[in-house]
Amino acid sequence: MFVLIAGPLVFGIALLLAGPAQAQATATVPPEKVKQLFELLDDPSVKAWVAEQRKQDAGSTGEPAAAGASPSGASSDAAAAPGRMNTMASSMLDRIKHHIERIVRTLPSLPGQFARIRTETMEDMSGKRPAGVLFLVAIFIAAGLALTWATYKLTRPFRLWIIAQSKDTPIGRARKIGGRTLYSSLLIVSFALGSAGAFILFDWPMLIREIVLTFLMAAVATAAVRMYLAALLVPSFMQVENAVEVRALPVTNETADHWFYWVPRIFGVFAFFAAAFILLPGLGIDQDGMLVLSVGADFVLLLLFLLAVWRRPRTLRDDGHGHTAATWFLTAYFVGLFLLRIAGVPILFWFTFAAFFLPLAIVLTQRGVNFVLRPGSEEAGRPTIPAVTIAVIDRAVRMILILAAAYLLARAWGLDMQSMQDSNTTTTLILRGLINVVVIALAADFGWSIIKALIERKLGIDTRHAVISDEEIPIVDPQQARLRTLLPIIQNILLAVIVVMAVLMMLASVGIQIGPLIAGAGVVGVAVGFGAQTLVKDVISGVFYLLDDAFRVGEYITSGSYRGTVESFSLRSVKLRHHRGPLFTIPFGELGAVQNQSRDWVTDKFNITVGYDTDIEFARKLIKRIGLELAEDPEFKNWVIEPIKMQGVQEFGEYGIVLRVKVTTRPGGAFAMKGRFFLRLRQAFKEQGIELPFPTVHVEGLQSPHGAENAPVEITPELKLAVAQSHTNRRRKKASTTE
Repeated sequence: MFVLIAGPLVFGIALLLAGPAQAQATATVPPEKVKQLFELLDDPSVKAWVAEQRKQDAGSTGEPAAAGASPSGASSDAAAAPGRMNTMASSMLDRIKHHIERIVRTLPSLPGQFARIRTETMEDMSGKRPAGVLFLVAIFIAAGLALTWATYKLTRPFRLWIIAQSKDTPIGRARKIGGRTLYSSLLIVSFALGSAGAFILFDWPMLIREIVLTFLMAAVATAAVRMYLAALLVPSFMQVENAVEVRALPVTNETADHWFYWVPRIFGVFAFFAAAFILLPGLGIDQDGMLVLSVGADFVLLLLFLLAVWRRPRTLRDDGHGHTAATWFLTAYFVGLFLLRIAGVPILFWFTFAAFFLPLAIVLTQRGVNFVLRPGSEEAGRPTIPAVTIAVIDRAVRMILILAAAYLLARAWGLDMQSMQDSNTTTTLILRGLINVVVIALAADFGWSIIKALIERKLGIDTRHAVISDEEIPIVDPQQARLRTLLPIIQNILLAVIVVMAVLMMLASVGIQIGPLIAGAGVVGVAVGFGAQTLVKDVISGVFYLLDDAFRVGEYITSGSYRGTVESFSLRSVKLRHHRGPLFTIPFGELGAVQNQSRDWVTDKFNITVGYDTDIEFARKLIKRIGLELAEDPEFKNWVIEPIKMQGVQEFGEYGIVLRVKVTTRPGGAFAMKGRFFLRLRQAFKEQGIELPFPTVHVEGLQSPHGAENAPVEITPELKLAVAQSHTNRRRKKASTTE
């Protein structure tokens, strides 16, 4: 860690202080005046006056406006092209050309500026050599690391508490990550107190104080990124058991180690370049020199980004082509960003930057929230976090990221929110409208996510679960089934309402009068209503079907020639799945009378034929006994309302007495039980000697096709079977018509 922090620090200080040890100052600037200069440059009124002068100079003389003191401003200020521009494209090309010429023109003068800075800096530092300053910085970094190590030793109980949290529950994983983040914050504070805090306790010359303190704060920022990244990614060097399960993101060990290695280094180089760019303007580097230095810094950062991209490990989801394509895309993206920086087009640069990193941050946040708050393991009872809580956290973080990105873009583009409120120019009106549109879209997305989560939670609770014990009744409560039917329709209606309201509010925020739009929409709605009466009829009929609770999702209904299980609804139709597979989509207006065969209970009646010499009372007792046995069977007892029993004699059939039997069950429970009943009844009748008659046919008097006319035809088994089958079919048809 010391090498990670001290390496860029040494490079930055060497950039400022490298040079002959005996250099003499040609002109000195008292430290007190330097401090006054810094304070004056930070004054808001001075900044506003300087910006106004730059605009006037750029508009009147065509000379490039002076860049700001920050590295971003130094590299992004583009000079106004001389003369009038006919088109925006030509103006942009001239600005880019002038910007590049400015860099090339300034490059030869840069060594002279550094030579002057070296002499002036050595004079202001009271003769201290660069090696002495580096040694001083190293001492305070070592002091910060020592205090961090002491804090690490003293906080062992807190580390043990973090380790003791369960990894099998979402609350336990959230506590682990929160505990590690809090612990990292404690170590960062310790490092800051031991390094920068200890440094400011002593009295130093003004220039040494500014240089060392600036780079120490860069070191603290680098250490903070490293520690927070360790808390989130849990790299392998921490030797955490089951590290994959307790990370904040669903990544492998190789991926976590890779990005933990490269991200702090990239940020460390960026932080120390930023520290150097903060100090260099006060030491005498002009804006053109800062512009050239920023190009070199951007090139170094580009190389680091490309190394990190090309050396990243492959994931399980990446095949060879996908990994290579993503690598080349990222390479082209970072090279494009670098070229935009060189070209001096800050608006396009920051827009391109946010267009990639903002969606990336949103996707990573969503994956992290879903991964950390995923349901617990089966050993822990599969505890879950309410979907509403997950949606609120996800959308809240997304909203914060978008607003933060908008704020940073406004700062990078030089937009002042207070001045935008007081100005009524076309540009400010458009920008204010766009800001209002973004806020309304975020609010609508946040509200819709909560509504959707509530509905999905209700649907998830009401979903029919598998039977896990013999005592559990495998049915759905009627009220819950009704909710499963109505909630998807309510969800679609609410989505349409939120979208319409959000669009109207967005139009109003950009200055469009929505009153005529609403009136026009009403007129169009009336016209459409007259022209689409069938559609309106279907929608209204569907509303009344749902209000009457005529059917629900999962119920078996019959309507005219249509029958099947209700699968889903829309505003105008219902989908029925036939038991043989076809799916019917029926408009509500054509549905008509509905026969619901899955509501509350069903009674099934069927016939059994016994021989004429059968004891009917004895057969009734056998049927009742078998029905009671099936009613107590664990497989069927939760379905049975009234057990199987005999109603009486239905009729005297052609070859036996027809007995009427009935059973009352919950919908869907009689089919399997009837098959089991027939098997047991056949076995019981066989044991008790009760005959189950079947049709027999005696055929005589037929003529033989090969013999004399009075010769009988040979009665074969096939002929007997054909005649018996014909008789049976005729009997079944008769029975079905009588029912």
